[in-house]
Amino acid sequence: MPVISHVSVGSNDMKRAKPFYDAVLATLGYKCLGDYGETAGYGTEFPEFWVGQPHDGGKAAPGNGTHICFNAQRREQVDNFHAKALELGGADDGKPGLRPEYTPDYYAAFVRDPDGNKIEAVCFVK
Repeated sequence: MPVISHVSVGSNDMKRAKPFYDAVLATLGYKCLGDYGETAGYGTEFPEFWVGQPHDGGKAAPGNGTHICFNAQRREQVDNFHAKALELGGADDGKPGLRPEYTPDYYAAFVRDPDGNKIEAVCFVK
């Protein structure tokens, strides 16, 4: 069993967040598996990543030092993830490329979603 069942990030605008994640995560082969209006869950077979309005009704804010990393099977997917995120209002937080300071084959891109949450896509294949 994996260490983590799922992770969630908050959004203040699900009408903006859901189309953003629908398109950006599709570049990696993930899809929305549960849409409940105020929250949506993504994955391949089970919702492992969720975005939604905070349960306490407060304003969503990105966690300082928190980011979510999605696996990609090919470097091209990392490039597409980054480009689609920027196209849909995300902000660049690290262009696609090798990060040899992590491992020699660590190819990744970092973006901020429209709510400021830091997300990453990584591929370890040459």
